[in-house]
Amino acid sequence: MSAIDHVRWLSKPTLKNPTFVAAFTGWNDAGDAASNAVNNLVQGWGATPLATIDPEPFTDYSKDRPHVRLQDGTKRKIVWPTVGLWHVAGAGGDIILALGPEPSLRWKLFSKQILSIAEKFDASMFLTLGSLLADVPHSRPVQIIGTAIDSDLIDRFNLQRSRYEGPTGIVGILHDTCDEGSIPSASLWAAVPAYASHVPSPKASLALMRRACEIIGTPAPLATVMNLIERYEEQVDSLVQDDDDLVSYVERLETMTDNGMSIDDEVDDSQLQFDFAGDSDEPADSGNLMDEVEQFLREQNGN
Repeated sequence: MSAIDHVRWLSKPTLKNPTFVAAFTGWNDAGDAASNAVNNLVQGWGATPLATIDPEPFTDYSKDRPHVRLQDGTKRKIVWPTVGLWHVAGAGGDIILALGPEPSLRWKLFSKQILSIAEKFDASMFLTLGSLLADVPHSRPVQIIGTAIDSDLIDRFNLQRSRYEGPTGIVGILHDTCDEGSIPSASLWAAVPAYASHVPSPKASLALMRRACEIIGTPAPLATVMNLIERYEEQVDSLVQDDDDLVSYVERLETMTDNGMSIDDEVDDSQLQFDFAGDSDEPADSGNLMDEVEQFLREQNGN
């Protein structure tokens, strides 16, 4: 069996050193920000289907269940939780986009499928998008952190050197696989307000799209996402206004941000104390965004 046997090709384009951009729903996707960012790139660019990865070896269907859809109101169709890939020619060069659920099983084999596709087209870079919950206000610009281990990428795109240790998701496995395959890779993370964790954040998606497209060198298709941001802020405003403690907490976050405090700066835990669940006296986690990423990943372990 070859490393690419689980890939079903839908087209056979000629691509020149494409940038490979990927996001996965689930563990690495707070506020659906990363998955919606890639979905918006696919739709906004009118990307062409490239391939799908057979979900059978990689999916626990009791966790990621197939969906039933009706065609013409009568015919039933099963939609399987599948990772799809698309390609597009951008102003800054060719691009491959990958989107789907984080696989449940056989991550090493899954990563080999992705790496084989990247190697087939001689990808110039592998870029993943993710989002995490953090102590940030929804009413201010979204904070993005970019990490890499490749010194050239760090210098070219003003990224931070990855120093994370702890549990990881498929994103971490893919970066390790790329490193073994000598494909430069980087990761972008958007900070999503922890107090609005269940509200999809088009604002964070927009920030990820902008930063990713800066790196790719291609304008981002932003119109559709920008139209959603006002509604998002109204929705979260309404959520906040229903809780006096939450109002005070968000106001503190806004004041700190307006005074030049970013999540990259050290913050006194006592400044951010707030009881989200109503049954704890522990302060909310704080620190720089790298620490937020690390804490987020550790807290997801086993969930």
